[in-house]
Parts: sequence; C-alpha cells; structure tokens
Amino acid sequence: MAIDFPDSPSVGDQFVASGKTYQWDGTVWTIYGPQTNPDIFKVDTTNNRVGINKTSPTTPLDVNGVASASSFSASGSEANLMPSGTTAERPASPTAGMFRFNETTGEPEWYSSAVSRWINFRNAPPVDIAYLVIAGGGGGGFDGGGGGGAGGYRSSVSGESSGGGNGAESVLAIDLGTSYQLTIGAGGTGATSSSGGQTVGGDSTFSTITSTGGGWGANGIPGGPGPTGQVGGSGGGGAGRTAGVTNVGGAGTANQGYGGGSGIHISSQTSNGGGGGGAGEVGADQVWTGSNPTPGGDGGDGVQSSITGTPTYRGGGGGGGANNDAGNTGAGGTGGLGGGGDGVRVGNGVAGTVNTGGGGGGGCRLNGQGAAGGSGVVILRYPNTFTVNLSAGLTGSTATLGVEKVTTITAGTGTVSWS
Repeated sequence: MAIDFPDSPSVGDQFVASGKTYQWDGTVWTIYGPQTNPDIFKVDTTNNRVGINKTSPTTPLDVNGVASASSFSASGSEANLMPSGTTAERPASPTAGMFRFNETTGEPEWYSSAVSRWINFRNAPPVDIAYLVIAGGGGGGFDGGGGGGAGGYRSSVSGESSGGGNGAESVLAIDLGTSYQLTIGAGGTGATSSSGGQTVGGDSTFSTITSTGGGWGANGIPGGPGPTGQVGGSGGGGAGRTAGVTNVGGAGTANQGYGGGSGIHISSQTSNGGGGGGAGEVGADQVWTGSNPTPGGDGGDGVQSSITGTPTYRGGGGGGGANNDAGNTGAGGTGGLGGGGDGVRVGNGVAGTVNTGGGGGGGCRLNGQGAAGGSGVVILRYPNTFTVNLSAGLTGSTATLGVEKVTTITAGTGTVSWS
C-alpha cells in the first residue's frame, strides 16, 4: 500500500505510517530508529526492556547470537543485563569489543582482537613480551675430547631466528600482576679425567618457554663418556676411541640448536675431537688430512640478536681438542662465534663465555681436561610503560631502549612479574 507522505516537509520532520516512523533528510523519507519488528527485536513491556531477537539470523543486528531477548534496558532505573553463557558457549568467531557474562567463571569479560583472547573485566589487557631464552652450554671432553654443545636457543624477536634454523617464535602475552617462573641454566662441567665428569648444561626457562641445556663433548680416551657426543639443545662433539673409527656428535634439539661434529682416531698418534654444535651451525668434524697437523673440529657458530639494541652472537659450540704428540702441530678447534670455548692442542680446554650458553672446549690428547660450558641467559623486551619485578633469587638489570625496556636476567631461579 502506498504511503501518503506530507507535502513540503522540513529536514528532521517525522511521519508515522503502518507502525513505522519515517524522517525527512532533505531528499527522501527514511525509516527512523529501531522498529518494533518481531523478526528483529523482542520488547518486554513489563520490565521496560528491549533485546535483539537471536532467532532472526538474517538481520545484521543479531551479532553472532551474543545478544538475547530482554538483554538491554531501554529506560528506567533497573540494571542492564549482559548477554551470558558458559565458557564453552563463547562465540565461535568473536570480534573486537564484544562483551558478555561468563557463567563458568562468574565474571564479565570482553574480547580483545589485539591479543585474540577474552579478558576478564577486572584484568588489564595482557602485555606482549619478546624473549630470548638460552640454556647453559655443555662441558668439553677429556684427552682430545669433543667440544661441548651450546645451550638451546629460543627467540621471539621479530625478524630474527631461533636456534637450529627456526624462525622467530610468537611473543608471549603475560598478565599484569601475575608471577612467572624463571630459571637461568648453569654451564655444564668439563671432563677432569679419563673417567669423565663432564655434564650437560642446565635448562633455562621463562613461563612456558624452556630451552634445553647443551650436550657434553665425548672423551677421547676409553673409560669416560663417549665416544659419541651427548644430545642437547645443541649436541656435543664426538671423539676418537678406536683407530679408523669415526664417532659422530650428539644431535641437537629441534628449533633450538644443531648437532655436534664427528671425532676420529686414526692411530695411537692421532685422536682429536669434533666441535660442539652451535645454535646457528653444525659443529665441524675433525678431518684427517693424511699427515700432521691434525686439528680438532671447530665449534658451530651461534645466532645473532639485537634484542638489547646491540647485535650480539650467542650460543656458540665448543671447539674439539687436538693431538699434541711429538711432531703434531695441529691446533685445537676454534670455539663457535657466540661464546664457544676453544679446544686446545696443549693443556686444558677453554671455558664457554658466561651468559651466552657457549659450549666448553675439549682438552688436548694426553690428559687435557675439558672446559665448562657458559651459563645461560634470559632477555626480555617490553613497552617502557610497564615496570618489571624480579623476585629474590634472580640477578638482573633493566635498561630503557626508546619506547621499550630490556631486562637481562643473568643468574638464579625465581619469579618475574610486571606492573
């Protein structure tokens, strides 16, 4: 039925026809305001409330079925009623700004698209933390032993790499005022005799992130651990035991580090260790050239990060030890870039650098001791509007870097929180 609108209306004039209100916008008459269409709205006149009708999926006013009949107060002094439901009944595809009462938790909540999660009304939105978590490096082997593997290396810094050739992980969203467990892994001990004594590095943890300690380097003389290097965040180097036999290094951990290099024993005169694996590179094999000199294998390089604002390599593998019998001048393997300790031709191996997770260097053939691995580190980067709180038992420092802060924790076990 045609509607007989008034002639010569002024802008803003309204006209009611067939239960609907129209308003003149200067050009045409348009429907004005919410209409009492039962297919769209449900009106509760007793309680003076109006709500969106969830049973009408064709209307854009039905927002993913969140609102329900009699959900909102149109006027009066009564409190509004939120849409409600259990955790399991949350919308399957929530959008930014949605809010509801969670019957499971007994708390109101809203959805943040920035962090893709529902947030309790009384909680602040989570803070995104970029992290670098490095475990302790493994100890080096005895008597021409293999180099220790670097500690596991995990990073969520955008544009950088984690260990083992993996890309950056996702940042960690933390809740303000919540305490998160944190541990710095110690470096493993080096082998002190033919009986061994070398150990893997300690794990480093931050909340749900755990980096695995580096594997130890094998002994180059029977009686102690070996001849294959130990698995770890990065694997330890292998070492020669039997003439003509090549002994492989230990495997690294996926997304944390690479495996160690092989060691070889050609004769009673030549026993050298393979390099420990690094976060960014496989440890080098000890290569026999057919004549002296015969060096130990180099440790694998670590990975570079600029999380502190300064590009720095960490997570280098330890170098393998070399034979120092008469006539041999082959050098010990060089420690991997990023704190790996050198292997040696004479004497004891060189320790991995502290707070890099570098592997310890292997000792020389003829009773050289393996060296300790370097301790790990946890470095956290976050907006400078927040303050970090370290519990007793943790040693660390914080620096401001533009609009962000960087906290470096170098030792201990405890908790960390933000306010």
